[in-house]
Amino acid sequence: MIHILNDLINVAGSLCGGGGYAHGIMGAHSAGVFDLLGNVLAQQATPTVTPGITTAPGSESLPLPKIVMIRGLTLGAVGFLLAALVGKPVINWLRDRGIGKSIRIEGPASHQVKTGTPTMGGLIFLIPLVLLMAIFMDLLLYKSLLLPLGIVVSCGILGGVDDYMSTIGHNRGGMTARFKMAWLLVISTVAACILYFPLGWHDMNVPFLSPINIGLLYIPVAIFLIAGTANAINFTDGLDSLAGGTSAIAFVSYGVIAYLQHQPQIVYLCFAVVGVLLAFLWFNAYPAMTIMGDAGSLTLGALLAVCALQTGQWLLLPLVGIVFVAETIAVMLQVLYFKLTGGKRLFRMAPLHHHFEMIGWSETQVTMRFWMVSMVGGMLGVALALL
Repeated sequence: MIHILNDLINVAGSLCGGGGYAHGIMGAHSAGVFDLLGNVLAQQATPTVTPGITTAPGSESLPLPKIVMIRGLTLGAVGFLLAALVGKPVINWLRDRGIGKSIRIEGPASHQVKTGTPTMGGLIFLIPLVLLMAIFMDLLLYKSLLLPLGIVVSCGILGGVDDYMSTIGHNRGGMTARFKMAWLLVISTVAACILYFPLGWHDMNVPFLSPINIGLLYIPVAIFLIAGTANAINFTDGLDSLAGGTSAIAFVSYGVIAYLQHQPQIVYLCFAVVGVLLAFLWFNAYPAMTIMGDAGSLTLGALLAVCALQTGQWLLLPLVGIVFVAETIAVMLQVLYFKLTGGKRLFRMAPLHHHFEMIGWSETQVTMRFWMVSMVGGMLGVALALL
């Protein structure tokens, strides 16, 4: 069986375009599958660009080797394995410390059985993601990845503190919404300034048109996108597998867009996120053994927005993240309608996934159907990025 796998690997290596990359893969035959894995992860590719496709400022016009996608997918597989290994220990650690979810009394009655489910489960994918970025993504070469790494650490800490506060004391509401939003805006502002000044992003890409330089307006737009997407995925995190699955689909979409734009560092990042998220879904599948909590949802949202901004295709984010947008708009409309009508409700319950539960859809039906909508949005997003 091992010989068959090695033969298949050799064939794949021969299709990689020859040269140093193909030689590195072909040479792994005698060393076996695990040596091949190490060789692929050790390969690097300089950020490049094809004329007519918007990429990172300062990139050159050279073809992108296939090893970039091979390495990105391999990083995803390694991320899956790492997250799968840490999953059970993290869940046990959270359970031993009583870090369990509190369920709203006004929420669906079927959710009361989830009371006490370990929250802060986002650690399952955040820890392996930080390790992958620090060890395999060559932060000295791809300095722009320091920004996503900072987002993962800062938002992970912010969300983790909120998760912990929500499980202790008599008032289990966690941080106040204003306090949490203030810190999220600070993180978003720092990220936006880094994107605009050191990294030189200032364009708005519109399908069928050339990139439009929006100048300093880019900074408030970036702040809004980062903070807004973080809150949007936080709203979406209400059913088992919902936020994790839809986020994975969105990151796949931006990973493909980054590959088409010849930005290997974003390809590596996006597929690494997909890999660790798939492992998290192993433990978050209905009925969930753990819930990602704010540590996971805030980080995923901010990180997705940063990836969108670094590809220049942030205008497509509402389409790629169509479920997140729908969930957020439903919450806003519900609050507005409630205030304008003196207590009436537009939806049976908000966020939107609870509305569909209240009209008779099962939790798994809502999740699977929202995944399908996410896939369609992602496909359309990639299609528009090609125009």
